[in-house]
Amino acid sequence: MHQKSKQAFYITTPIYYVNDIPHIGHAYTTVAADIAARYRRLEGYQVFFLTGTDEHGQKVEKAAQERGVDPKSHWDEMVKRFQSLWKRLNISNNDFIRTTEPRHKKVVQKILQDLYDRGEIYSDNYDGWYCIPCERFWTEKDLTDGKCPDCLRSVTEISEKNYFFRMSNYQSWLIENIEKNERFILPPSRRNEILGFLRSPLEDLCISRPKKRLSWGIEIPFDTDYVTYVWFDALINYVSGIEYGSDEELFSTFWPEAIHLIGKDILTTHTVYWPTMLRASGLTPPKMVFAHGWWTVEGKKMSKSLQNVVEPNRLIDTYGVDAVRYFLMREVPFGTDGDFSHAAMVHRINSDLANDLGNLFSRTLSMVVRYLDGLIPTSSNLQEVDRSLQELSGKVLQQLSDQMDDLAFNKALSSVWEMVNATNKYVDETAPWSLAKEEKDRPRLDTVLYQALESLRIIALFIAAFMPSTSEKMWSQLGIEENLWEQNRIENGKWGGLKPGRTVTKPMPLFPRIDPSKISQGA
Repeated sequence: MHQKSKQAFYITTPIYYVNDIPHIGHAYTTVAADIAARYRRLEGYQVFFLTGTDEHGQKVEKAAQERGVDPKSHWDEMVKRFQSLWKRLNISNNDFIRTTEPRHKKVVQKILQDLYDRGEIYSDNYDGWYCIPCERFWTEKDLTDGKCPDCLRSVTEISEKNYFFRMSNYQSWLIENIEKNERFILPPSRRNEILGFLRSPLEDLCISRPKKRLSWGIEIPFDTDYVTYVWFDALINYVSGIEYGSDEELFSTFWPEAIHLIGKDILTTHTVYWPTMLRASGLTPPKMVFAHGWWTVEGKKMSKSLQNVVEPNRLIDTYGVDAVRYFLMREVPFGTDGDFSHAAMVHRINSDLANDLGNLFSRTLSMVVRYLDGLIPTSSNLQEVDRSLQELSGKVLQQLSDQMDDLAFNKALSSVWEMVNATNKYVDETAPWSLAKEEKDRPRLDTVLYQALESLRIIALFIAAFMPSTSEKMWSQLGIEENLWEQNRIENGKWGGLKPGRTVTKPMPLFPRIDPSKISQGA
């Protein structure tokens, strides 16, 4: 298929703030985006997957000052931590954008200048309250007991001239756009939240900070005494990352298909600020903004003071990459809050991965090696029990399409595990070890083992986006020569793709069982 005729898919994570090291929340969004990207590639889509880092603003400047280093040294070090974690987590992003890169700065200044030239940005005096951690202005009525309504920390009184974007002009357009496009904001609870927020008048957005107060940012092109407000700068990464203004073909291919995955804490910026900025710039809003929930740890909110921040690198060291990826996507529906516990993690690994999938794979291949010298047999004279396994496989193939369109990752895994469990039951019921005792039962043994192997091939293809290295191991041990990542989930996910006559290898354990008593709760 010619590249340009492929359907396009564009997915982004938020760009992560480099004032601290990556935690489980960062890993969660990025793994989800990676799964969606890999899944679409396996459906033949032309995919662009963007992640990156947000490196401007007062919080970064303050974090650098506290460490006694300049902001550039601070973010260079922090960025490496994100990039190396994504490598460990097997993240297949096409690009990694940093807001300090010239290519991003150029687009931010181009958009600012254009909006200013067309009267969409104006200057005015600002009197009010400012929260440094949230980098947000608040009016007196917004405050909660004199503190920031978002983080409940102290605010500073400020009076200064600033530049404002006429966001209020786009309120009715935004409401209409949200109401018309049911899938623009998902899950539906978040959509209702934003429609509720838009019942109050929308104010204009302050998009500048005077250099005398904050020097760390992208300079305003029409007034060099100011830098750009970090949120106005950061959101533009989604278009600068696909070369808006410099590569028309790349931009026009991917932008209409844009899906932003975010945490629910940054919902307003992505569904109010961002679409209005785009509208004012003559661009269409993204196709979808999906806001997922937060992770608590053993029922408590993650915080440094409680020393319960879950560090993804330590999780990988303890449990392995694919087990971490699986747990994050299987444990809770994407969009709701989730609770992390080591007990739940160990249970998922021992039950779903080691017992259900690992044991099925190991015993099936061992029987093919023992009874058939490792040769993949042919299948003939199907019985009802064989057909029901095939039918289930076809049903799951269909289900996955709808589930993945909705980013219902846990439902998709649940569907695949229906196949895993049905194949285990099939092997138990057909008892190949009994059939192997009699030469006259050899054709039936061949059929049963072929059916079990073919089911495993399809399972490997269906979980490839979720657990890439596990699928690769299964694929090669099943004796399949074709490249896993060049398969098409729809075409190659149909029954009967396994070629008889090839050789399977002696299985290596996919997921060793974990002894819960040996797990440190501090991982």
